[in-house]
Amino acid sequence: MKLRFAVVGLGHFAQVAVLPAFRHAKKDCELVALVSSEREKLESLAPRYDVKKTCDYEGYDELLRSGEIDAVYIALPNSMHCDFALRALNAGIHVLVEKPMAASVEECEQMIEAAVRNDRACMVGYRLHFEPANLRTLDAVRHGEIGEPILFDSVFSFQAKEGNFRLQKDLGGGPLWDIGIYCLNAARTLFESEPEEVFCFAERSEDSRFQEVGRSFSCTLRFPRHRLASLQCSFGAADVSAYRIVGTEGDIRLEPAFDYSGELKQYLTKDGRTSMQTFPKHDQIAPELIHFAQCVREKKVPEPSGREGLGDIRIIEALLESADSGRAVKLGEFHRNRRTGIENEFRLPAQGKPRTVNVASASYN
Repeated sequence: MKLRFAVVGLGHFAQVAVLPAFRHAKKDCELVALVSSEREKLESLAPRYDVKKTCDYEGYDELLRSGEIDAVYIALPNSMHCDFALRALNAGIHVLVEKPMAASVEECEQMIEAAVRNDRACMVGYRLHFEPANLRTLDAVRHGEIGEPILFDSVFSFQAKEGNFRLQKDLGGGPLWDIGIYCLNAARTLFESEPEEVFCFAERSEDSRFQEVGRSFSCTLRFPRHRLASLQCSFGAADVSAYRIVGTEGDIRLEPAFDYSGELKQYLTKDGRTSMQTFPKHDQIAPELIHFAQCVREKKVPEPSGREGLGDIRIIEALLESADSGRAVKLGEFHRNRRTGIENEFRLPAQGKPRTVNVASASYN
């Protein structure tokens, strides 16, 4: 049977990426409900996607108990993830939540425990765990095409619009939480290990946009086997989305690396020769929905699981502690029994850009 979904939160990403993705996932998933505080969004989007059930946030718990949905896709601001996920899990509803999983390690652990206690799936929306360019890079590293991986460097930045919720501290905003997490997750994925020690600089600037959150973060992470990662993220710099992993015999660079609205490019250099491969724009959200539905149906733990989400949040907390203290922070052991791989690759055609209702992108570009 199809997994019946409610999408909770109808911001820009939900409207341009999540809602259209249900068309490609229609064999496994059905969009049956929308949840938003804005009546205009509900009245415009429900008929467009043939959704009969809508409610505001005050009606969320009633929807969870209605028997009309099996799962929720939570696309709310970061600080709201845990509350809405726990309410769903405790009502017996499966949860697919946007990254970052939650606003603290404690909240992640509460969500993981609730999923286990209620025998429900909890998955974090790391779309790049299914994306061909990133998975092909991981596969090349695993097969030794650049020798032993030694260094990782990544930059993700854009000019955030004044007033966007990502600039509000109480909503879990800030570049480290919103885009730095992509760089961090890529380093963990490509090194297939967890950092042992981290150091971070934070810079706020006099720009009025950054009164509550930092403008830029620069981080260094020490991984096992003498490997190092460098991550930079900013809400006040030009659009850049790239990473490079350097091995003993070559390197691989993705630029763009993290985008969902355009093509990605991979550059592999070895023995002084560089080859380039272009990965066309495609639907990055439908694979998440399909995988999640299959895991629910087969009673398997999804990948990326809540454990993967927790892995990033514990590091972000350590990076913020380092930025505040001016000292490196050591991390305890953390084990991931399962990581993504080429078997998770999906290639689905891109969706057209839909008309949006009362939303704007986070970037000026």
